[in-house]
Amino acid sequence: MGKTPPVVAGRDSYVQDFAEALYDGPGTHERISIVTGPRGIGKTVLLNEFEEAARQQSWIVISETTTEHFNERIRDTLLRKMREAQPDNARLGSINLPFGWGGLSFDRTADQAPPPSLRSTLEECFALLEQMDQQRGQAPTGILITLDELHYAYMSDIIEFGTTMQHMIREDREIAVAMAGIPGAVKPLLAANEGRNPVTFLRRANRIEMGLVPLADVADALEAPAREVDIAWTPEALALGTEATGGYPFMIQLVGQHAFRSAHEGIIDESAVRAGIVTARRKLGELVHEPSLADLSDVDRTFLTAMSQDDGPSRMADIAERMGVDTQYAGTYRRRLIEAEMIRPTGRGFVDYELPYIREYLRDHPAADAMEQLSFPPENHKA
Repeated sequence: MGKTPPVVAGRDSYVQDFAEALYDGPGTHERISIVTGPRGIGKTVLLNEFEEAARQQSWIVISETTTEHFNERIRDTLLRKMREAQPDNARLGSINLPFGWGGLSFDRTADQAPPPSLRSTLEECFALLEQMDQQRGQAPTGILITLDELHYAYMSDIIEFGTTMQHMIREDREIAVAMAGIPGAVKPLLAANEGRNPVTFLRRANRIEMGLVPLADVADALEAPAREVDIAWTPEALALGTEATGGYPFMIQLVGQHAFRSAHEGIIDESAVRAGIVTARRKLGELVHEPSLADLSDVDRTFLTAMSQDDGPSRMADIAERMGVDTQYAGTYRRRLIEAEMIRPTGRGFVDYELPYIREYLRDHPAADAMEQLSFPPENHKA
């Protein structure tokens, strides 16, 4: 997951908007973007595309994951990128920089200086880049930082990062930030409670809520890579494969990959697609369904398991009855699961799964026993 497929289906407008924001200059809204969506929807792939758009404009790109001390890792990566320009090192202020880089020279300082902060590192690097750009007569060089797996568990690190970015934005630096995470991990960071989250730049960021890919784009995403290597889909196989993905980006990648492996004499037929779908569904369960369910509470999982008894959209009254609770109590978890993008409303009093094939996963998986183990006596949950 996260590897860019040969065709990135249905995301062109996001990439174009971001690339144009880099070109348009400081203050452009899309320069600070947060991408949300369930696992496997293509968030990391979109970050990869943003990075490529930045490289095409000669920006410096730093890619990180939101875990403890990520600010220090960003700082160290930035310093390393600056040092790699030349083998002979010198220091500008507290930062390691190439001595004589680009025809510029800097004063050497003691090697025992304390580690610089991310903010001071960025400020001095931008000062250096500005001098180099002026000397070369070129457009300003920017820095793009991407943060994957954004999660409120690292609130203090994120606040430090956000405060630094706010300073960069106020100073009109050529900075851009693209972040991505699942809804349940990101939404607490966007809360309006100033006591909990004083970083306004997160709440003001451009928000990209990723959804399913239109099936017409899915067909092209499946067919185009095969065509490039002289592999052909039969019309029936392409229709079957397209429908099987449900427009879910990770399934597009899995179905295409495994159907391709089952091709015979340059042809992907229905038997190849059916074999690919079986393997794709197993991989989807391991890599998407299992971790997605692990992120939820026991009652959330009980709610989802209760839904799995239906072949289509589930009626809220039936879910509550199967859980052994009243509809008001079940409604609380309905809202939670909609916010987590695990389910979606399909009509008054009805909900359905957001992730493809999770119904089948819950039916086949040992978690199907969870409802019986975790249901609650109705008398404990009356309105």
